[in-house]
Amino acid sequence: MPARPLHALWARGDVPPVEWFIGAADVVHGTNFVVPPTGHAAAVVSVHDLTPLHHPELCNAATLAYPGLIRRALGRGAWVHADSAFVAGEVIEAFGADPVRVRVVAPGIPDLPPVTDAEAASTLDRLLPPGTGRFCLAVGTAEPRKDLPGLVRAFGEVAARHGDVSLVLAGPPGWGEEALASSVAVSPARERIVRTGWVEEPDLAALLGRAVVLAYPSLYEGFGFPPLQAMRAGVPVVASRAGSLPEVLGDGALMVEPGDHDALVDALDSCLADEALRARLIAAGAAWSARFSWERCGAGLEDLYRDAAGGGRD
Repeated sequence: MPARPLHALWARGDVPPVEWFIGAADVVHGTNFVVPPTGHAAAVVSVHDLTPLHHPELCNAATLAYPGLIRRALGRGAWVHADSAFVAGEVIEAFGADPVRVRVVAPGIPDLPPVTDAEAASTLDRLLPPGTGRFCLAVGTAEPRKDLPGLVRAFGEVAARHGDVSLVLAGPPGWGEEALASSVAVSPARERIVRTGWVEEPDLAALLGRAVVLAYPSLYEGFGFPPLQAMRAGVPVVASRAGSLPEVLGDGALMVEPGDHDALVDALDSCLADEALRARLIAAGAAWSARFSWERCGAGLEDLYRDAAGGGRD
């Protein structure tokens, strides 16, 4: 069945239970904010962030429904999986969740396929504006909490200092599309701003591996995959101190306050101009990102499932 009709039903009652679709189970894990009602199985719901509660103006209609669905799940006795301690604390505070039943299990870092130098060169020749051998990269859907318009404004100043640098915005359009398109249209560096749309993994690997710096100036985050991917690829990261990012990125990134235009400009400029800083960030990012693995994630989820199954629906 389509998700939205089910979400509408589950927001109001406990039918249909998931057993109607899958039969008996010990644990049912809803991995994206919504876990179906169950007859006898224990339930686990993943909560990745609480943007709908803190920043409803940054959300669309579908995500605005998540808090009600989370409350319903908690009322049925669901356990909570959070990607970060920051989000776990928010769930406990916002919903009154039992801390014993809220578990932090960080994900691993998504692996990207290896690309040869020739393949990477072909990708960059296809995407980058002529005369710009270096580029800043941002990865993500054009949604308001990513503050991509703020990054575009900052790049307008950075571009004036570095004539060989472009800005690549990799990711599909989203509900922040209008603001982002407007910021690009009025940028003094608009000829050096590239919007790729959705990129397949080989192109993303080429971009992440060859960027001079990855910018992640979010206004709010529950985790943050792209900066960790960049760290693993040996690319310096500039990110905001928003939400979970200080926890997730540790000392592996150069951090600025969210929405601080001047600080973002200076941080990007430093990564482009200061080779010693770049080397320090690359080394720190590699060491920090090594903490995240899918093996560790799998072990943490197994422990959570065993505890949930043992606790049942009490």
